[in-house]
Amino acid sequence: MPTRPRVLDRRALNRALLSRQLLLKRRRASAASTIERLVGMQAQAPNLPYVGLWARLLGFRHQELSRLIQTRAAVRLSLMRNTIHLVTRRDAIGLKPLFMPLGERGFMHGSPWGRGLKDADMISVQQAGREIMGEKPRTVAELARIMAARFPDHDANALAYGVRYMVPLVFTTPRGVWGAGGPVALTTFEAWLGRPPGLAIDAEQLVLRYLAAFGPASPPDMRAWSGLAMRGVFEHLRPRLKIFQDENGRELFDLPRAPRPDAGTAAPIRLIPDYDNILLAHADRTRIMPEGRHLGMFSSNGVMQGALLVDGYVRAMWRPNTDKGASTLLITPFGKALPRSQQPAIAEEARALLEFLTPADKHDVQFGPAKP
Repeated sequence: MPTRPRVLDRRALNRALLSRQLLLKRRRASAASTIERLVGMQAQAPNLPYVGLWARLLGFRHQELSRLIQTRAAVRLSLMRNTIHLVTRRDAIGLKPLFMPLGERGFMHGSPWGRGLKDADMISVQQAGREIMGEKPRTVAELARIMAARFPDHDANALAYGVRYMVPLVFTTPRGVWGAGGPVALTTFEAWLGRPPGLAIDAEQLVLRYLAAFGPASPPDMRAWSGLAMRGVFEHLRPRLKIFQDENGRELFDLPRAPRPDAGTAAPIRLIPDYDNILLAHADRTRIMPEGRHLGMFSSNGVMQGALLVDGYVRAMWRPNTDKGASTLLITPFGKALPRSQQPAIAEEARALLEFLTPADKHDVQFGPAKP
């Protein structure tokens, strides 16, 4: 008679996630190895990975990641969920071909631009886009102007976004380098990395890496994180994996030797960046997010902000404000005010983040009223 899988409650799943995400205890590790361990870092706003690494690593300095990006050992590009991620050069080469079909389907079938190009010669559009974007880094607006002259019978923005999603492109510096600004410019893999994308990473390997970073998890969880349907791959891997259940009876897969700390393990205060993948990696986000909340509360539109973890769960958002040489970190709780007994530890971590963000400024931490 088969043994019933062990049930992992929400707190046990939370501690497993925090452990794999290096949020139970900071470690001394390189930025490059950590980015690969996390299977990339969300980078819609280019400075957010710096905060994500600061939250996880001992002694992390901006210069380490800036050097990786300047030397093209790390790069920003569209991958999981068609959103912008920071990955190492090695992962960019192996992951991009796996996610290209996701971008193509999303553009052609999920966007008004794609539906408006049904009668276009998309092979010619892609060839032209590859040539134009390979000449030098350009913004999407610059690409649209050039494409309009070559394909006058089609909408210029639709053509530009067709290239954006159907040609392997990467985002270029100076954006992504700490303290640097510049236009949101892209160029081709070949122009930036010296070669096209390689063979796609094996789907089984991606599932195993996902579980190592975010498990225990289900196929719907991985689909929420990646945008890819991988149920068949999970089933193929079943004999090599350990099987659990959550409190609702959902089947969860995991690596046999992955860390699963005791549910009573203490979790430190942590400040993580907006849209950190730890918040996006599961179909059921209640292992870290407040029940009933959704990610809309972290809509930053490129403004630096993020989430406060108290006892391992998102309890508030944080946002820095700098004015005349003084920087303040505003902590805004959700639902109810943070207990006064926890505020000193929160303030200590918040001041450490301000020292990382604006070391030359005067620093202050403020606790705002709770949001309903």
